[in-house]
Amino acid sequence: MARDYVRNKPTKKGASSRKRGPAKSAPKAKFPVVASVVAAAALGGFGYFLYTISGSAEQTEIAQPTPSSNITNSKPKEKPLPDKPKEKWDYIQELENKEVVVEVPPDPPPAVPYQMQCGSFRTLDQAEALKANIAFQGVESIIRKVNGKTGVWYKVILGPYERKRMAEKERHKMKRANINYCQIWKWQGPLP
Repeated sequence: MARDYVRNKPTKKGASSRKRGPAKSAPKAKFPVVASVVAAAALGGFGYFLYTISGSAEQTEIAQPTPSSNITNSKPKEKPLPDKPKEKWDYIQELENKEVVVEVPPDPPPAVPYQMQCGSFRTLDQAEALKANIAFQGVESIIRKVNGKTGVWYKVILGPYERKRMAEKERHKMKRANINYCQIWKWQGPLP
């Protein structure tokens, strides 16, 4: 927007605020008279309603039925109840003292035991060093010589274990001894 410099002189930013008089306050809002009158009338009406119903519950009487000539108030004769029947069964006493014996067969061992391989080396010296480290942990291991496609390997094997849980227990023992590369597999080859 273009500014007309001929008719209006430019004002200084700092000076203009000093020349003005006191700051004008916002116009005061008028008191809502109509809304106040309506609220007072509603409040008064509600109070009157409560006053009129306050004693009505005590004044109301329950109407008593009047005996008519058609209805007789005679009670029918009550027959006495028969005696309590006796129980014909004695299984309740038998079950309280009954002892049940159940034979649980032991779990059959798995068909294939498990083994744990902790290392595979090219030289026998490295395999024997790992076997000695495992022996320091109180676990017996064997070294198996395997002729593979890439040459001769010496595998350090622990086991056989009847259950995988037993092998897991030994693997945790090896991890605490910082032997971290043990793998659990199903047994391969002839059992020792």
